[in-house]
Amino acid sequence: MNDSADLTQLDPAFEKVLRLRGVALAALVLAVALSAEAFSMLPTGLFALPALALAVWLALISPPRRYRRWGYAFGPDRLRVVSGYLFYHDAVVPLGRIQHIDVDQGPILRRWGLAQLTVHTAGSHGASIVLPGLSMAQAETIREAIRQHIRQALD
Repeated sequence: MNDSADLTQLDPAFEKVLRLRGVALAALVLAVALSAEAFSMLPTGLFALPALALAVWLALISPPRRYRRWGYAFGPDRLRVVSGYLFYHDAVVPLGRIQHIDVDQGPILRRWGLAQLTVHTAGSHGASIVLPGLSMAQAETIREAIRQHIRQALD
């Protein structure tokens, strides 16, 4: 990550969420590959072996790497969200451009006490910035700080 010293890492429980998603996707990949093996006249293992390698990547290797590549910095006038390695994304949102904020929590995130903060901005390109893997308390704290900034800017 570029300039990662000033970034805050996501909640460590988010790595478990990424791993659970990876396992679910790996199971789907393996099911499709095994079905293809069962109905194919091609040599055995032609579908299953690459699918197994992909499943290992999705369930074991990718989640910790993806977790380490997320970070954010919340300052008095901006929110910066950084993610990715191969496809690196670094978004800086001035708090004055924020129109509304969502804090979402699905059943998997709720299980680990996590939330996803979505910031909607004025404009069309990159009008929504998503920051997953925050603790619910941290997501609410950031949301309230942004609301306070907006209120002060309007006064």
